[in-house]
Amino acid sequence: MPKKRSGGGLSPTQQAAKFLGVSVLAGAVMAGIALPAAGALGLAAKGSVQSFDEIPANLKSPQLSQRTTILDSQGQQIASVYSRDRTVVDLKDISPYMQKAIVAIEDARFYEHGAIDLKGVLRALNKNAQEGGVAQGASTLTQQLVKNYFIEEAGDDPTKVAQATQQTLGRKIKELKYAIQIEEKLGKKKILENYLNITFFGEQAYGVEAASQRYFSKHAKDLSLPEAALLAGIVQSPSRYDPVNDEAEATKRRNTVLQRMADVGDISQKEADQAKEKPLGLHPSQPRNGCITAVKGAGFFCDYVRDVVLNDPVFGKTKESRAKLWNQGGLTIRTTLDPQAQDSVQTSIKNHVYQSDAVATAATIVEPGTGKILAMGQSRPYGFGKNETQINLSVNSDMGGGAGYQPGSTFKPIVAAAAIEGGKSPTQHYSSPYEMTYPSPVQACDGKVWRNDPNDPAKLTNENESEHGPYGMKEATAKSVNTYYVQLISDIGICPVTEMAKKMGVQRADGRAIDQAPSIALGTQEMSPLTMANAYATFASRGMYCTPVAIESITRKIGSQEKSLQVPKSTCSRAMSEKTADTISTILKGVVEDGTGQKAGLGDRPSAGKTGTTDERYAAWFVGYTPNMAGAVWVGDPAHKRKMKNITIGGVYNDKVYGGQVPGPIWRDMMTGALSGKPVEDFNLIDIPDDKKGDGQGKGRGGTDGGTNGDTGGIGGLIGGLTDGGTVDGGTVNGGTTGDATGGAFPTPSFSLPGNFVQGQTSGGSNGNGNGGWRG
Repeated sequence: MPKKRSGGGLSPTQQAAKFLGVSVLAGAVMAGIALPAAGALGLAAKGSVQSFDEIPANLKSPQLSQRTTILDSQGQQIASVYSRDRTVVDLKDISPYMQKAIVAIEDARFYEHGAIDLKGVLRALNKNAQEGGVAQGASTLTQQLVKNYFIEEAGDDPTKVAQATQQTLGRKIKELKYAIQIEEKLGKKKILENYLNITFFGEQAYGVEAASQRYFSKHAKDLSLPEAALLAGIVQSPSRYDPVNDEAEATKRRNTVLQRMADVGDISQKEADQAKEKPLGLHPSQPRNGCITAVKGAGFFCDYVRDVVLNDPVFGKTKESRAKLWNQGGLTIRTTLDPQAQDSVQTSIKNHVYQSDAVATAATIVEPGTGKILAMGQSRPYGFGKNETQINLSVNSDMGGGAGYQPGSTFKPIVAAAAIEGGKSPTQHYSSPYEMTYPSPVQACDGKVWRNDPNDPAKLTNENESEHGPYGMKEATAKSVNTYYVQLISDIGICPVTEMAKKMGVQRADGRAIDQAPSIALGTQEMSPLTMANAYATFASRGMYCTPVAIESITRKIGSQEKSLQVPKSTCSRAMSEKTADTISTILKGVVEDGTGQKAGLGDRPSAGKTGTTDERYAAWFVGYTPNMAGAVWVGDPAHKRKMKNITIGGVYNDKVYGGQVPGPIWRDMMTGALSGKPVEDFNLIDIPDDKKGDGQGKGRGGTDGGTNGDTGGIGGLIGGLTDGGTVDGGTVNGGTTGDATGGAFPTPSFSLPGNFVQGQTSGGSNGNGNGGWRG
């Protein structure tokens, strides 16, 4: 009598010998079972032994795809995502009824044969010959397990899936050899456990635990006899025996399994008959897969986490390897999302902008000094219906966002930071007329020069005609004076600004380089809310820029063990000096206290920020920060078609939308809730002398100080004010000590003035105290 090994079945040597002995028969079975043309039987049989020998000896069990759980920073579940809904469980956590049912219906002699069941092969061959077709298969559970391995390795690639399931002799021979190997390596119990975890039970459920939850909302270990029989019956044809869609057919199949269990002695006939009388007892759970199911409005943040895994090289050198990791799942991802901040963002959005509004809003909060994304939300939820979207309005296009939105004047502090870092004083004054032509030429990067079109020169204006200078930086920022900032960037050049933007992580949402034009000072380059929030976090952290991060840690379940994976870390670098950052904070604190951002103020908690409203009001922004949080709010039409004039947003009518009017209150409310209970911290403020508008209007006075030529002296003093903030009187250098012809000489400006830029040389007034004839 052949020697049996532990767990049942023949030894590997005996099994291989049997395989060689029945290779002709196996070929015949393949021809009879799977191949319509049995005429090739002889050739198939001759080639089977050679094919068997050429197959690699080792088959590695694939890492089974499982669901991935995404958690917030406090360990609360945000969402569950999976390529295949599967939860791997040990055999001890599977009902004994389920174990017996699957063996009875799929491979009743499982514990008696090895990898190949010769009696089963003969039975199938005889049955198919009688039927004149393919009526019965002969695969053992072990062979089915191997086939499922092939399918699992194929993933979601339809071509590979077709190759893994094709009914060819070559695939069957490979399946047989690997089945022999697995029988020796794993043993019967482990084979049964693996089979029950890998096989498909329909309704998106892979593995018995997912199937038990899907059909009965219970764990696999708690399945009753009739429930186990139902699941075991589904395996042969998940679509045909689907109990959700065809209860009658599923009941018939369940009863077949119950009878088979009685026939092989697993249960008594009485137990089988009683179970047959019971209803199916379905208590189905709807599949909850993907970021669309995320709680707290965190669907888009969930999507961002997925894109991090799919794009960051830390998770694999190739796109394919990263996709495989995500699809296999089994990950527990702990993120940076702060539940308090996320709740506050969603509540503020809901209160201020309705899902049905003609425009939308998106908001993001990050932590200065760490780059952690604390919250991310938008008014149009994740979905496929009306006023829903799959586009993450908070991020760049390569991370699931759109093309971005012009940030308007929220870009101005970056220009100011570049100027101050380059040596400009925060008391720097410019004429800042209501309307002006862009100065030209302006120095750009790499020795290039920007020039205005002399035939059709580009012009710009401030928001209101009452806004005209001269202004210093603090007041110009508080009032968001366009002409001041265009003069500033024209003075220092474009390159220092684009370089500062790069150091602060500021880039276009579509991935293109920032244009080399002075108009960038007005926020003409499309950015995302995450980009702007993280840039302002650089000011909050006193000049340290940290790359944004969304993932704290990841563990991966492999079998019964969990392994920690490496995750992307924020990298921090100094973008500007502490003094520069503190100066910007001082200036932006004034915006909230006395400027356009007053509606965004946080009361007793120090805050700083900047409003932004774009041309034609396609977008409005508020970006601001405290020392411990930075946030950005954008409001607008994602399609860039609806101008925000005569528009109702959140039930409130607006004739014109401003950055401080709609985004500002959203920012205030979301930050108030997010910071509740957090320490109240203050900025390291810099003493910036208050602007003295009179000084900037021509200190080289005429009249008493400049004689009758005060008009000329006034102009000279004005230009002196332009280049030196109006802090020195007009003298031989800055306008002349007596206001005569010498006193009227122009100082050397720090930028080239275009033709017709200075006007009204004779209108300085009899005392030379006027604005030197500057328009506005």
